[in-house]
Amino acid sequence: MATVKPSGDPYDRIYAVVRRIPRGRVATYGQIADLAGLDGRARQVGYAMRTLAIEGVPWHRVVNSRGQISARAEPGGDRVQRQLLEREGVTFDAADRLELAHYRWRPKMDGRPSRRPRAQASL
Repeated sequence: MATVKPSGDPYDRIYAVVRRIPRGRVATYGQIADLAGLDGRARQVGYAMRTLAIEGVPWHRVVNSRGQISARAEPGGDRVQRQLLEREGVTFDAADRLELAHYRWRPKMDGRPSRRPRAQASL
């Protein structure tokens, strides 16, 4: 996975990664940490999302490693997040989980055609 360019502020790096998540896709807190060059600091991503005061960062596309929306401090925040994801086509099962295997953002794959190996000419 490609990481973002290092910057002095870890929150700026986190927000830069989150801005790249396309509509209808999600990323986990740990995945964001790895892509921001903050390996093992998933909680720091959570703190960054909680204190987000910048417009244009699709915070709702960040979920936990179980494919669930994490509890929010503000009442109804989890409901808002789910509604935003559902508007983008993300569906949840009866246990309020989304299928990470289907919706997880894969930076090197999303939005690009898959490359197939060239067929070798027969000799």
